[in-house]
Amino acid sequence: MSTHRSDPGLLVLHAVRTLGYADAERLAAHTRLSEQEVEEHLLDSQAHGHLAWSSFAGDGGWSMTEAGRTHGERLLATELDATGARAEVAAVHHDFLPFNDAVSAACTRWQLAELGIDNEPITIDDVLDTLRKASDALEEFEARLTRHLDRFRGYHTRFATALQRASNDPSWITGTDRDSAHRVWFELHEDLIATLGLKR
Repeated sequence: MSTHRSDPGLLVLHAVRTLGYADAERLAAHTRLSEQEVEEHLLDSQAHGHLAWSSFAGDGGWSMTEAGRTHGERLLATELDATGARAEVAAVHHDFLPFNDAVSAACTRWQLAELGIDNEPITIDDVLDTLRKASDALEEFEARLTRHLDRFRGYHTRFATALQRASNDPSWITGTDRDSAHRVWFELHEDLIATLGLKR
């Protein structure tokens, strides 16, 4: 069985949702499309009221409108059923949730420890141990997902890279200005939720 490559327009629209707010360059890297092609799809989605551009203090990016969110979920549901992937994606999401709880708890405790307001601060070794276990599971989850949908490819590599860098620079655990472990994990969670039409 060959994996399904999503329509480029859907890839771009969905990437805006999973990333939350991003410019064309970042979206191109995320979707593995050319920046020119990404920009064309962004403008088309904007014309249909599905995306909005905003900028502040020299920083600009795209975000999804409510209409775009509804439209995107409809497209994802159609793709999921057309590829016969719904059962496997739902199973991965079920298996993902216990690890999500562990990752979220570890990252929250690490953020509190950095602020010095945790009564029993977690050590970086404890955090990385939890995240490495999640990384092993993520490798399996991605393999299962990409047998059906190619757009799930890359999460494990990004997560593992963040962990490797976090050993020397702890900002790679929860940093919001980079592809940190927490950020990558959050994006995968949003991807699964959007794909299945669920709520957080």
